Amino acid sequence: MTDSRRHAARQHRGWARLAIAASSTATAAAAIAGVFALVFARLIVTPPRRPNNDIRILSVDRDSGLISFTVHANSVFDGKFGVWFGKDAGYLKVGEIVRLGARSVTRRIISIDEGAPVPGDHCRFSSWFYRDPAELGYAVEDVEIATEFGPAPAWRIDPGPQAVNDGGIPGSHWVIQVHGRGVDRRECIRAVPVFRDAGFTSLLVSYRNDGIAPASDDGRSSLGDTEWRDVDAALDYAVARGASRIILMGWSMGGAVVLQTITRSRHAEKVVGMVLDSPVVDWVTELEHQADLFRVPRFLRVIVFGALARPWGRLVTGQSAPIDFERLNFVSRARELTRPILLLHSTGDTYVPPTASAALAAARPDIVTFPAIDHAGHTRIWNRDSDVWTARIAEWIRSTSGVR
Repeated sequence: MTDSRRHAARQHRGWARLAIAASSTATAAAAIAGVFALVFARLIVTPPRRPNNDIRILSVDRDSGLISFTVHANSVFDGKFGVWFGKDAGYLKVGEIVRLGARSVTRRIISIDEGAPVPGDHCRFSSWFYRDPAELGYAVEDVEIATEFGPAPAWRIDPGPQAVNDGGIPGSHWVIQVHGRGVDRRECIRAVPVFRDAGFTSLLVSYRNDGIAPASDDGRSSLGDTEWRDVDAALDYAVARGASRIILMGWSMGGAVVLQTITRSRHAEKVVGMVLDSPVVDWVTELEHQADLFRVPRFLRVIVFGALARPWGRLVTGQSAPIDFERLNFVSRARELTRPILLLHSTGDTYVPPTASAALAAARPDIVTFPAIDHAGHTRIWNRDSDVWTARIAEWIRSTSGVR
């Protein structure tokens, strides 16, 4: 073989090896990307259990009633918040920001409810503020709602004797509060006073896979597509006790659950209105937003939605049934809604942006009240200004035909 032929043969073998290596690398990259997409899909329907304590306490001055934290997106929000610390064994409440520097933020201590905060403690901020409805000074009854998976705990708070509703029938007006994803019924305690003053019995419910109610067989979230059945069971409970004019209030994913309930429940005629705080109105819009935050490429999003919405996805997500995203889209289904809605959603919500809420309000201005709200985070409108938040709900109850 001549030198030129040997050289050509070596080149050919070299290019072949490069082609094989490149092909193998591309295949491996595609496989890794596909695994990432499937993991992402599984995370979406797996109820979170481990909160992130990613803020640190820097100093505590009990004499002056001040506490300092590391600067974090959550520690610098204006308003009043709860703070979990000491591996969740401690809890305190903070108010106004006194000083804000490049690395620390100092806030006013409202109360230290449990434990003793010390510098170095890792902590996290909570928009709940209250941990128990008894903190409000009202009588609270622990009740159980009969669901398909067993009894689900709920809190019932009746209106005071001085509260009067327009129905004139004691016990006829109820509000059922539905919390969001990854939290529990404590999220809803903030709403009790305004409804109690308006003469409503409050029922703060738990639902499947929230860590309080019995879990479903698959232990997975369906983003409202099945959770609504537990709210329907709560409607059974309320109607059996005289409720005839019911408001459904949903927070975050609880908004998606409420929208499923109003369109699928056999008790829908008893529901006179809905209040939605930072709701997920369309899950595709929300998941696209989350994919943008995590910089998920477009081609991988197809895999994610396929895993969630197709029967084959159960092999990786653990879901017992696929999710019907079109059924969860209340921008496209806006015309099916007939009850008045108070939609509270801030332009400052970066977790569930108000894009779909604004689209629903634009599609149904005849039934949707959508006040302009700025500079509040996700489910933190009450925290930023509880007086304004309360006044908006109270005015909506007073002025909306059919609600009272």
